Amino acid sequence: MIIAYGVSNLLQSIAATRTTVHHTFDPGLLLRLAGHRAYLVGLGCQVLGFVLAFLARSDLPLFLVQSAVAAGLGVTAVLGVVLLKWRLPMAEIALITVLFGGIVALVVAARPAPARPLPMSGVIALGVAVLVLGFLGVFAVRLRGAPGSVVLGSLAGIAFSAAAVAARPLASAHSVVGLLSDPLLYLLIAHSIVGQLLLGMAMQRGSTTAAVAAMDAAGAVPAAVVGLLLLGDRIWPGREWLATLGFVVTLLAVIGLTRYAEPQHHHETAPARRRVTPPPAPPGKYVPLTVGSERSRS
Repeated sequence: MIIAYGVSNLLQSIAATRTTVHHTFDPGLLLRLAGHRAYLVGLGCQVLGFVLAFLARSDLPLFLVQSAVAAGLGVTAVLGVVLLKWRLPMAEIALITVLFGGIVALVVAARPAPARPLPMSGVIALGVAVLVLGFLGVFAVRLRGAPGSVVLGSLAGIAFSAAAVAARPLASAHSVVGLLSDPLLYLLIAHSIVGQLLLGMAMQRGSTTAAVAAMDAAGAVPAAVVGLLLLGDRIWPGREWLATLGFVVTLLAVIGLTRYAEPQHHHETAPARRRVTPPPAPPGKYVPLTVGSERSRS
């Protein structure tokens, strides 16, 4: 799962930087991204990661699964350095190491347990959330550079977090009919599409690690809180301190990555036209108009 998400982040970021930057909340971006083979392969990896995460959510608490998804960022960074010659600052390398340490602590503290059904109030809240995220995306897409990556990535994280909340009870469905008739399935799909669109826009703005780290940081807390309060997520007795430490360390690491991540790629721009300086005109001659010159008479 971690490797699948890591490869997905890298391939989708490559496609995003090869697509014209969007400054409007246009779902057509997903169709343009789909024109790149790298994006389609990355999307396939993301679907694989989602299926594995979906199966894991049937028994494992959301705070563990979402943190494991966040660990995919480390795989993305390593692949970027090896394959695309990214340059990662030492602070970023240290934070990625700390991130994996937090994941290990959560693995040790998490106690497997089936999910409880989500109350109707929670289902309604998920429906309202997808509308609010779309509304906020209309304004956030106007941001450029690193702030745009962080804000759009954060909104994408909240959308994917909502999808994870919907997936936890769905993973315990006992039949295909029950799965297809559950409104959580369609809320999961809606949040996933909105999150995918926001993430694509975030990746277009320069730093994959900043966009993905912001996504993971914003998505970890809501899912963990809802899982513990409403869905029956559990921690082994006596290991509450380890779960808290692991979650805080993981969260601080991904937040830190939004601060120290440097731009790794830029959109190509057309080269500036070279200014041609004409030779001095002989007395009494007209100078013909050329690129970068003005007509004059001595």
